[in-house]
Amino acid sequence: MTGSVQDPKGCFPEGFRAELDLLMRLRRDVRRFRRDPVDEAVLTRCLSAISLAPSVGLSEPWRVIRVQSETARAAALRNFEAANAAALADYSEDRAATYARLKLSGMKEAPVQIAFFCDETTEKGHGLGARTMPEMRRYSVVTAITLFWLALRAEGLGLGWVSVLDPEELSRDLGVPESWRLIGYFCIGHPERLSDTPELELEGWEQRFDALPIETR
Repeated sequence: MTGSVQDPKGCFPEGFRAELDLLMRLRRDVRRFRRDPVDEAVLTRCLSAISLAPSVGLSEPWRVIRVQSETARAAALRNFEAANAAALADYSEDRAATYARLKLSGMKEAPVQIAFFCDETTEKGHGLGARTMPEMRRYSVVTAITLFWLALRAEGLGLGWVSVLDPEELSRDLGVPESWRLIGYFCIGHPERLSDTPELELEGWEQRFDALPIETR
């Protein structure tokens, strides 16, 4: 970093820190998208943020599938709808009514859909840091997703993480290697609106902690 970006102590300017805080507050999990196309150059620029993510043993275990064909998208949507119906059936009374109101996927509207997988048998990194905690590879993919998410938000785009899915069925439908494990299915596009409050909180599903729950041992 040059001195024009950071001060001699390595800190970023106050204005930068304030904008970073705003970016994180507006990151939000987006479910409601406009159907406008996403500029490919912008998407490519955001995807490049993945390479900046840390990974255990420098294994870079992330594997990215762009879900574009009508067949693949239809399979993913059927997967979601079946899983969503099963989830609804598990709730009762008021909680079921609230769940039924929630929009948990933008799969019908989002112009870009991407699935992130973890290659759990990658030889890259030579197993460093993953022998006793192999799940670190999956955590590494999540860090890459986080950077991608923030890059999208900085470009005016939103991301929605679809977690109501059967991961094994989706892996089969997308024809990925058996050693890959689904980490997330993502809808990407221009959000209908911006908010610094989670939609689930607005819908009365759950409230955030008032303070960070930190314990001392």
